[in-house]
Amino acid sequence: MIETDPGPKKPHNCDVKTEHQINGPSSKTIDLGVVPSLKTPAKLDPEKCPNSEKADFERAIELTGYGRFHYLLLAVCGLVSTSEEMDVISMSFILPSAQCDLELTTQTKGWLNSIIFIGMMVGAYAWGSVADSLGRKRVLIAISIINALAIVASSFSQNYELFMFFRFMNGAALGGSGPVIWSYFAEFQPKKKRGAMLSFMAAFWTLGNLFVAGLAWVIIPSEIGGVTGGFVYNSWRIFLLVMSLPSFLVAALLFLLPESPKFLISTGRHEEALEVFRGIYMMNTGRDKDQYPVKQILVDEPLHTKPEKQIEAKEPKSKLRRMMSDIVEHSKQLFVPPILKFTTISITINFTFHIGYYGLMMWFPEMFNRFDEWSRTHDNAEADICQVTAYVTKFGTHSAEARCDSHIHSDVFMESLITVAAAIPSNIFAVLGMDRLGRKFFLVFATFSAGLCSAAMYFVYNKTNNLIVSAIFSSVISCGNASLDCLITEVFPTNLRATGVAVSMVAARLGGIIGNVVIAALLDQYCPAPTFIVAVLLAGGGLMCLFLPNTTRQALQ
Repeated sequence: MIETDPGPKKPHNCDVKTEHQINGPSSKTIDLGVVPSLKTPAKLDPEKCPNSEKADFERAIELTGYGRFHYLLLAVCGLVSTSEEMDVISMSFILPSAQCDLELTTQTKGWLNSIIFIGMMVGAYAWGSVADSLGRKRVLIAISIINALAIVASSFSQNYELFMFFRFMNGAALGGSGPVIWSYFAEFQPKKKRGAMLSFMAAFWTLGNLFVAGLAWVIIPSEIGGVTGGFVYNSWRIFLLVMSLPSFLVAALLFLLPESPKFLISTGRHEEALEVFRGIYMMNTGRDKDQYPVKQILVDEPLHTKPEKQIEAKEPKSKLRRMMSDIVEHSKQLFVPPILKFTTISITINFTFHIGYYGLMMWFPEMFNRFDEWSRTHDNAEADICQVTAYVTKFGTHSAEARCDSHIHSDVFMESLITVAAAIPSNIFAVLGMDRLGRKFFLVFATFSAGLCSAAMYFVYNKTNNLIVSAIFSSVISCGNASLDCLITEVFPTNLRATGVAVSMVAARLGGIIGNVVIAALLDQYCPAPTFIVAVLLAGGGLMCLFLPNTTRQALQ
């Protein structure tokens, strides 16, 4: 082994300290080939020793710099987020067009909107748990491929039942996308930039909404496609086929990225984590990766982490048995103090938030379509949403006697596009202010404002009023979505993060199911009820975040 000149003696505050002096008995040092000079495990204070070859995760990721790698990561992870939102929201544009082909009623539309969330409930927990055991990257690649194939298959489905099945499979794949991609992206971010960058990635949901509305406007009314021997492949099916392309692209791009270094450290693969840091350093700075200053990672062992002997004892098990054991263990830890508090609050917030978010957002195109029908048949006369719904269901296109009409006027797509575009300024505000004002400020502000907009839906009297309230709702709920994603991703420790976020996402998907089914059932029969139910749930759920710890500019656990 070639010895190098150690250089001048370090200042006094960079002397090696024992682990007990720094962090107490729960800390340990992971040696990655550097022979320690003390018999007992040693640890440096990374904040006081910026030039030390030893660093904790936060210091190690800061020393890689911030540049081209992180922007590539944002582009790829953002595309995953965009693809997920496109797949979920696309159904709200398909339903009015597919109602004749699939013989849909308001109730079956509600179930078609909900089936993807049922699949996501199943997939979220399963994929999140696997990602905490096998790693983030491999799971994301598998999810993207399965998702794309399910979308393609659904576009060829010729009946309601088969279409429902493939939409369920689509949801089962998508269910893992959310919890895993947020965990993966967050684990590459230094704490000073994490809030802003997570908010930036949340903005890709808005891009997904914009792309869906724009593509729907271009493709669905075009009447492209045709019928061959009873096999129908018309414009809304071609639109659905186009929705699969981002998932195929994402699967290919993910091969360019490394595994999460935070995950590698948490599973004891410390040399691999250092190699990832070196690669990021080389890409960001343009220097040789051997110039990366960190040679040894310092690790704080949390109380809920198993001792190394217990981990080593599992090695003789097969990979599958070890993975299943990890999944069960991670799930148990989420429901044991002190993590139990975080899990319970996270489930509650996600459930109430997504009843409102998906319950209204996925019905906006349908409501625009109903107002458009009323305006055309009543010479733009004023009417509230209940009057409009009563007319459409009794005498209009949704009545039992009406001939099925799947044609959608271009005004409906324009109004949908304006609604989702309204979220762009609020996303910019979230990116700029998330690390200054904090996650809790944005979440409480957004949920209260969105609750007021939901209640105000009952008082709109024409298309313009409906559009304004819908656009404001879309804008503020987008802020809330960004802050909620940040808060829930950061509050769980690394070894439980994907599973914790996945359990939260299960609650979110359950909220989406209930929101869609309840709104479908109540909209036609008890019209005022949905808007006020959503208003109360949004405002009440948002306040729950006050019981979570402050994660703004804090190190990831």
